[in-house]
Amino acid sequence: MKKIRIKAKEKNGVVTVKAMIKHPMLSYIQAKKKNKKANFITYIVAKANGEIVYEVSTSQFLSKNPYIKFQFKGAKKGDKIEITAKDLSGDAITTKAKIR
Repeated sequence: MKKIRIKAKEKNGVVTVKAMIKHPMLSYIQAKKKNKKANFITYIVAKANGEIVYEVSTSQFLSKNPYIKFQFKGAKKGDKIEITAKDLSGDAITTKAKIR
């Protein structure tokens, strides 16, 4: 995993988050063809002010460099959002951004 790009904007009390996670997403079928080990994102969690606002378990069927978008209430401009993604090999990456 390389990095996560995050854009978070608050409007009328609702925060919209758009994030792209750089990851090659090698499924079991692709790995077998390339004679490598499968490796894909298995878990994504987002926290705002230490509270979980988005949580999802994923599978090998997520696209390469997946793009996620979600909305939540309870944060304001200037607050921090933190997104963590974990993959099958156990690697994890965490990125923080300020809500605008």
